[in-house]
Amino acid sequence: MPGAKKLVIVESPTKMKSIAAYLGDGYEVLSSVGHIRDLIEPKNLPPELKKGSLGKFSVDVENGFEPYYVVSDSKKKTVAELKRALKDADELLLATDEDREGEAIAWHLLQELKPKVPVRRMVFHEITKDAILKAKDHTRELDTALVDAQETRRILDRLYGYEVSPVLWRKVGPGLSAGRVQSAATRLVVDRERERLAFVAAGYWDLVGRFTSDETGFEARLVRVGGERVATGRDFDDRGRLTGKAVVLDEATAHALTAALRDDTVARRVSRVESKPYSRRPAAPFTTSTLQQESARKLRLSARDTMRVAQSLYENGYITYMRTDSVSLSQQAIQAARAQAVKLYGADSVPEKPRAYAGKSKNAQEAHEAIRPSGEVFRTPSELQGVLRGSEFKLYDLIWKRTVASQMADAKGQTATVTIEVGPTAADAPAPESPSAPVASTTAEFTASGTVITFRGFLAAYEESRDEERNADDAPGEAKLPPLKEGQAVGLAELEAKGHETSPPPRYTEASLVKRLEELGIGRPSTFASIISTILDRGYVTQRGQALVPSWVAFSVVRLLEEHFGDLVEYDFTAEMEDDLDRIASGEADRVDWLNEFYFGSPKHKGLRQVVDNLGEIDAREINSVEIAPGVTLRIGKYGPYLEAVEPDAAPDAAPRRVNLPEDLAPDELTADKARELIEAPVQGDRVLGANPANGKQVVVKDGRFGPYVTEVEPEAAEPSVDAATGEVVEPAKPKRGAKKAAAPKPRTASLFKSMQPEEVDLATALKLLDLPRIVGVDPESGDEITAQNGRYGPYLKKGAETRTLPSEDAIFEIDLPGALELLAQPKYGARRESSALKEFPEDPVSGKPIKVKDGRFGPYVTDGTTNATIPRAESVEEITFERAAELLQIKRDKGPAAPRGKRASTAKAPAKRATSTRSAKKSSA
Repeated sequence: MPGAKKLVIVESPTKMKSIAAYLGDGYEVLSSVGHIRDLIEPKNLPPELKKGSLGKFSVDVENGFEPYYVVSDSKKKTVAELKRALKDADELLLATDEDREGEAIAWHLLQELKPKVPVRRMVFHEITKDAILKAKDHTRELDTALVDAQETRRILDRLYGYEVSPVLWRKVGPGLSAGRVQSAATRLVVDRERERLAFVAAGYWDLVGRFTSDETGFEARLVRVGGERVATGRDFDDRGRLTGKAVVLDEATAHALTAALRDDTVARRVSRVESKPYSRRPAAPFTTSTLQQESARKLRLSARDTMRVAQSLYENGYITYMRTDSVSLSQQAIQAARAQAVKLYGADSVPEKPRAYAGKSKNAQEAHEAIRPSGEVFRTPSELQGVLRGSEFKLYDLIWKRTVASQMADAKGQTATVTIEVGPTAADAPAPESPSAPVASTTAEFTASGTVITFRGFLAAYEESRDEERNADDAPGEAKLPPLKEGQAVGLAELEAKGHETSPPPRYTEASLVKRLEELGIGRPSTFASIISTILDRGYVTQRGQALVPSWVAFSVVRLLEEHFGDLVEYDFTAEMEDDLDRIASGEADRVDWLNEFYFGSPKHKGLRQVVDNLGEIDAREINSVEIAPGVTLRIGKYGPYLEAVEPDAAPDAAPRRVNLPEDLAPDELTADKARELIEAPVQGDRVLGANPANGKQVVVKDGRFGPYVTEVEPEAAEPSVDAATGEVVEPAKPKRGAKKAAAPKPRTASLFKSMQPEEVDLATALKLLDLPRIVGVDPESGDEITAQNGRYGPYLKKGAETRTLPSEDAIFEIDLPGALELLAQPKYGARRESSALKEFPEDPVSGKPIKVKDGRFGPYVTDGTTNATIPRAESVEEITFERAAELLQIKRDKGPAAPRGKRASTAKAPAKRATSTRSAKKSSA
């Protein structure tokens, strides 16, 4: 075929230009822009298949769990372009990522393109010229075992979600979801909050002294009194009980002991000096998990943002592949790291032999290298300072430092521990009768530790951060100690008694949750970011600073799953699923056998279908209730959590008192005392402002579910009156029997402005609110009426179909006709900015139209003029890159248009079912 080229298909449009430049003229590089097809939604199946075994999941559970795939509408153009390019190609190279998803994308491409030319699988872990040319010359066959594992995971998630989520909708609330990994992650966060709810603080005291030697001061902490060890926070369990043999100092004892030990007649001497070598090894190079953890600690980036930035660095050739469980480095990388360490920190900064690291992951995935700077010679951060900006520069700097430090020498030094004895001259002075009743003859021991680093080694380049620790006050601080000898007298400059309370287990942060998920073997490093995003987006978890706080809805969801789907949220069971997927990926297990056991069960294991079919009656009220104190119950209702209290002396049929919970009250803060405080707080009743002179109705300020508002209340029902002429009592007229009762007119209501306080609103203000929209005047040119009003998205002017946003709610009452005409004469987005776009990017690789970031009614979004995609709440406009914008648009295209409300989904022409089965198709394409 004259002029034919080799067609290379990659996943991301960003990779195309770099790879094409490296391969040269004989190659055409195109992008699939991720997956080209996926499981069809069951509602979109062809009508003849909806009633069969495919109908529930779009997976034929009765025939080998065959999935029904379809090319999404947004990818039809991409597939058509790839087919056109393939006609002129003499060879096809599938260059998608070398992991399960990448392998599956390659397989789906084969199924759709049906190439008649030779096909090779091209893989690489970094986008550099050497790596791409090497990958071109060392291709392999498609790994169908990896495809099986990805497909099994996809089907497993479909079965799990579609069977369990409807139970949550019926028993907890609409819009909820369950998932193989997200449910386990939610349970982790809820379990930690349960621990905090059950936690009982314990109080204890200690003494901190500042001692001196040759005018050099150092701090030491009390550790023993009368030979008995003094209790610290580590000696108490979460119920506040002492777990070991130790003396608990209370406030009175601590102050009495302080006074006794300050006495000038008391001897103070060094009783013991211990010194030992200090050595610390560098941390291993980054895996996906450790990168997410360290990025959260040091850079305050979420797991999602970390992966987005790392993806951009990888696709632009700055780092190696960012989804990996491996901590190993190639010989090329080891040499590059050692060479840079020697150049920057000296020849003695590296050990004699290169370091080798072994992974500890429970579920090691595909064998990639650790995440590191790309190439044979690493580019230093200073070399990229003008090229990379913001989060990209910071993340590259972190990866570079960690990689170089991993090949550097240990930090060396000396750690000294000194014991100071304070008490009578004789070291064997008698102990007091009771440790809680110290006397002047009591001997107390203080200790101080200090580390002196004599050789910094890897610390010259990088030091790993750590997660928050409990009872940090107990940990001795590292400090440099003066030279001290046993028997040496020391002075006491200061002695202070300090009170402490034990701390509850700290809430998870994104970093510590990622760490825990990895320890338990739940999920994959590549999925941790999406797991956390999912539980945040679903409202199961919210962020308070860095901490992850579960909602009360999450408590209900986890409780239901624990009681009725126990295995599915067991951490070991979820981790075993990952092990099983690994076995399928390595060819050691069969996907159909595994799915059969998971769904239909086996003699040893109850299947998901058996569990769902035998759920029995689930008491939704019980699932959504938590007893906070005797007589006080927390209910999770349709509109949020509230407290329900029954008065002890109330009548049996008396209605319980209900109180909404403050939105900012975390679950662990709802103690029994707090619940009673909320219940007993005086009720802010409706405040009557007066009668509306226009209609005689009472105008009232109320506090509603969506905030304070004013409304009109009908006068009380007519009462008997007295005829002035006769003095007879006249009863109100009764409606005739059978007469139709007239529907009561809906009362007028109006929300208070944000600047208004319910207790300050007067009748005049309320009437102005009730009379909205306000007529500002009439346009002299068009004759249209101009009104000022408050809407769902804020205050605005309206003239016919035209609207303009008002600067504030108060402007509704303040703006006059000339001001309104001036505002309406301005462009819709006025002088707020020259362009309505917050950001502008080049053309989208799919639509070919420029991408813009705009601010809309529902928040910022990206658009190419045809497709709009909302920017997730966890991401900021400033952080959105071209690659991320294109990805969001593609995700939205893949989802397809939403069906109109109240109408059936369009019965568009259904896609044809695959001509070949999954098994045979895979074998033929390998």
